[in-house]
Amino acid sequence: MQEEGAHEHMTTSRYIVLAKDEGLILTSGPERDLTFKLTGEDANGAFDYFIVSVAPRGGPHLHVHHLQEETIHVLKGRFKVRIGDEMFYCDEGGFAYLPSKVPHAFLNVTDEPGEIIVFYTPGGGHTFYQEFGPLARNGPPDQKELAALNEKYHITRLGPLLTAD
Repeated sequence: MQEEGAHEHMTTSRYIVLAKDEGLILTSGPERDLTFKLTGEDANGAFDYFIVSVAPRGGPHLHVHHLQEETIHVLKGRFKVRIGDEMFYCDEGGFAYLPSKVPHAFLNVTDEPGEIIVFYTPGGGHTFYQEFGPLARNGPPDQKELAALNEKYHITRLGPLLTAD
């Protein structure tokens, strides 16, 4: 029973239907585009769902998300995935769950562009990429600016890019 004057707060998301190339398109560095099919704003903060085009031999530095859970599902290519201290390979159709607070990185080990679906929960990751894209568009970003951005979004960069060997 609710107290007098209290109101139950319910929110509902609006439905979204998109064509193959539609969505919020953001850049995460040279030859790495992200197409957000659903952002945390669209889903009341619950999750982000996006497709990442990953350059040949490309991927993020070793890092950790302190708040967000992450999954990757390989649509195209072959990816080396580091989770904690272990290495795995995911071919097309492969899947990896990257828990929050666990260091991780991935690398497209092919000479062709790769493609993955990424799912973050809770949502809101698109706001990081909206700020990161302009910093990384023309090459490596300024390290002080990147450190401040990572701190703002509860991410810690821990190490270098993975290598194919």
